[in-house]
Amino acid sequence: MEQQDPGTTFDDGMDSFVEKFQSQPYRGGFHESQWEEEFEKIPLFMKNSPSEIDPLENPDLACLQSIIFDEERSPEDQARTYKDEGNDYFKEKDYKKAVISYTEGLKKKCTDPDLNAILYTNRAAAQYYLGNFRSSLNDVMAARKLRPRHLKAIIRGASCHLELKNYVEAVNWCDEGLQIDGTEKKLLDLRAKADKLKRTEQRDIRRAKLKEKKKQDQKEALLQAIKARNIRLVAEAAGEDEDSASEGLSELVLYGLSSENPCGARLSVDDQGRLSWPVLFLYPEYAQSDLVSAFHEDSRFIDHLMVMFGETPSWDLEQKYCPDNLEVYFEDEDREELYCVPPSSTLLQVLQHPRYGQAVTPGAEDAEADPAPGGRSNESSSSLPVLPRTQAVTFY
Repeated sequence: MEQQDPGTTFDDGMDSFVEKFQSQPYRGGFHESQWEEEFEKIPLFMKNSPSEIDPLENPDLACLQSIIFDEERSPEDQARTYKDEGNDYFKEKDYKKAVISYTEGLKKKCTDPDLNAILYTNRAAAQYYLGNFRSSLNDVMAARKLRPRHLKAIIRGASCHLELKNYVEAVNWCDEGLQIDGTEKKLLDLRAKADKLKRTEQRDIRRAKLKEKKKQDQKEALLQAIKARNIRLVAEAAGEDEDSASEGLSELVLYGLSSENPCGARLSVDDQGRLSWPVLFLYPEYAQSDLVSAFHEDSRFIDHLMVMFGETPSWDLEQKYCPDNLEVYFEDEDREELYCVPPSSTLLQVLQHPRYGQAVTPGAEDAEADPAPGGRSNESSSSLPVLPRTQAVTFY
């Protein structure tokens, strides 16, 4: 019997396979209309892996995952695999997935301190670019517990402190890093920036303290000036008894009389120690008013009336409001009485009148509404009704 050549048998079999392949249509190819979707299902060419992998629906991908994340591998190998995966996500700027991968690597609790320090530092970098500066700082602090001289962790920590406006800490971290490598450019640049911002912040704090002290000194000077003139202060503290109102009177003076009213006027003291008050002239007959924002205490009422009524105002249809025909009053709110003020009187003489009480309103600094025309101001200005002599007013 003639022996058959094995090579001939193989060739015949291959020829038969090729003939069969050519005679039958290929059924495993991509469909022309959806080839991109089908291409995406192949694990090797996937652009994005699914968050959950079902072995029944995607056995190829499940197989690859089991090879990569084999639980039988050592914790160090698994942690290193997650580190590499996180690095890939980081390069793609997918920082959220990078954080997840580094976290999974840390969960393996491997015994390699250097690897864990790298995982913490890398996760800190991802958190930093996500804007989570506090979380990033916590990670670099954990990394430094494992590797105190880990320069990348120190640089990242200094950057976090800078973003968190902890400029003193940022400088300290830079100094610690420069003790390890005095030529590290990133640390040198960070330190210069942090030191400049630290000095600016300290300067602003000093300025704010000086400004506050100056403001407080001015308020105290106002209070002493008022006390020296024996001006009676009345606290408009609704719902408080007289004792409690008196206890807080000095505070009300500081934060009431020295505050601006809605028109921007405030009590002030000049270089000679003389006071100027905001004074509101009320014309109740026509529901009108005039505000003198800085009425010097030594000025006379007639001087202001001459200016305000030098020309007849448009609302004075009867032309009764002439300087020599006007009378000024102040109100004794306790007795609900009006007192006539001689036009030749100065403001200080009125303020020192035994029946006059200068109102001080709590919370005056927060007021926003303008005083109603013809009504009493709710601020620390003196409100004085002005009427022509022809008006029927009871004199006291």
